[in-house]
Amino acid sequence: MRRLLIANRGEIAVRVIRACRDEGIETVAIYADSDRDAIFVRMADQAFALGGDRPAETYLDAEKIIGIALRAQADAVHPGYGFLSERADFAAAVQAAGMIWIGPDPGVIEALGDKIEARRIAEAVGAPLVAGTPGPVETPADALAFAREHALPIAIKAAFGGGGRGMKVAWRLEEVEELFESATREALAAFGRGECFIEQFLDRPRHVEAQVLADRHGNVKVIGTRDCTLQRRNQKLIEEAPAPFLTDEQRDRIHDSARRICAHAGYSGAGTVEYLLSANGTISFLEVNTRLQVEHPVTEETTGIDLVRGMIRVAQGARLADETVPAPRGHAIEFRINAEDPARGFLPTPGPVERWQAPSGPGIRLDSGVAQGSVVPGSFDSLMAKLIVWGATRAEALQRAERALREFEIGGVASVLPFDRAVLAQPDFRAEDGRFRVHTRWIETDFADDLARTLTPHARVAAPPAPDLMRVTVEIDGKRHQLGLPANLLAALPAGAAAAPAGAVDQPADAAEVTAPVPGTLSIWQVEDGAEVEDGQVIAVIEAMKMETRVEAHRAGRLSHGCKAGSSVGMGEVIGRIG
Repeated sequence: MRRLLIANRGEIAVRVIRACRDEGIETVAIYADSDRDAIFVRMADQAFALGGDRPAETYLDAEKIIGIALRAQADAVHPGYGFLSERADFAAAVQAAGMIWIGPDPGVIEALGDKIEARRIAEAVGAPLVAGTPGPVETPADALAFAREHALPIAIKAAFGGGGRGMKVAWRLEEVEELFESATREALAAFGRGECFIEQFLDRPRHVEAQVLADRHGNVKVIGTRDCTLQRRNQKLIEEAPAPFLTDEQRDRIHDSARRICAHAGYSGAGTVEYLLSANGTISFLEVNTRLQVEHPVTEETTGIDLVRGMIRVAQGARLADETVPAPRGHAIEFRINAEDPARGFLPTPGPVERWQAPSGPGIRLDSGVAQGSVVPGSFDSLMAKLIVWGATRAEALQRAERALREFEIGGVASVLPFDRAVLAQPDFRAEDGRFRVHTRWIETDFADDLARTLTPHARVAAPPAPDLMRVTVEIDGKRHQLGLPANLLAALPAGAAAAPAGAVDQPADAAEVTAPVPGTLSIWQVEDGAEVEDGQVIAVIEAMKMETRVEAHRAGRLSHGCKAGSSVGMGEVIGRIG
């Protein structure tokens, strides 16, 4: 393997580039228009424009990506996480094009990526399970029927996705049908398929997972456990390894069932088997992620194993030395540094990074996709970087994390740093009395009031203007090349759309106006034009950074639509009126 294409972006593309350099492999980056100045594009040995700025026309366009890989004469493709990483058809197309796929075989991805089939495999090997539907749920009415039969809460989950996208938890019967439709839309936008299934949701559980590395010779090694309980909207924010406060019996059961599930499926490469652990100690299989996880660095820091290089070597046919589980070395905690405003419900805040002062010192690792001067686009995930802190014990890791978070300064876009600092001050999370009280809804419930008192809303900034590129075909040494140039580069050419003004409207000029709380795409109106609405009623949904944000009526009255579903909107832009 001499050249590898990275079918991804941001910090994970940077991570793969570094692993390839350690392996002596050249790298090929692909990029959307808004990523043309990103760090990973500059770091790669080659970089090719995808032409466009929406996921469907860039990082989800399998045909376009494979065409670039062939043109670049790549020998292999690494999918990172998200986007096409768990698409069996993409893996098969890569192999059919004569390239090495860095991941499990397409048939394994299809079996385990189908969350319903994964449940069947888990059941076959004796893994613990809660009740769930035997297949995808067809209609919102079917979802409501399951809820009535099995009681609430229920989890509505994308059958062909992961990472928390396309997952909704219903706590009231009256919200089941709406959340089913929302999960379907979100899954379709993120993964290209909208099928969802339903299972019982354990109230106040922890989220614990096992990291697996397997070769193509039948060897499966469970590298260790992680705790990923701190979540909002089913998106992880803080993770740690090894998972603390487990009994030996719980840890053994998780390790054993994870190994058996992956062995039964014929797994190869790096993967993660996820579980829920209820307050009474009940363990329930959740899903298998057939890819590298965002939180993989905490396992690397506590085992000394480079999982990305391991994936690359396994894909080339390397054999694992043995199946021995390595004893963890100390404790590691990862903080996802997202461009979101925790004081405004974790709303994404795309825009320019005006200041980036990163921490350093003993036990500190930073995997970043941005730097000072970078721009966080609004079309993709809000993750800017990952701060990983290691200590000889969990207590030392917490102490170093406090230092690192104090040193970390980000200006321009909002970030979750104030939230991270607030979490570290919470006895529930620190668990110095040995009682770990955090659960998957802890942020929205137990911690909500303290968090609200702690945080101050970030000053709103203007979203970055949509890139306006002029594409020109030129001939160099007899070969045709396409150049992407800023449309206003030459005064003789039209300048294109004007840049968005600095600052965004924080309050509507007219009390009747309904404004977008986040930049993105107005995916659907929940209320018809001209209908009467109540104060607080959900009237529209905006899709931003592959997550849905609900727009609520700020007053009672008659709603008038100001734009059509499918329209791109900026933060603070007027989308309707309630008169």
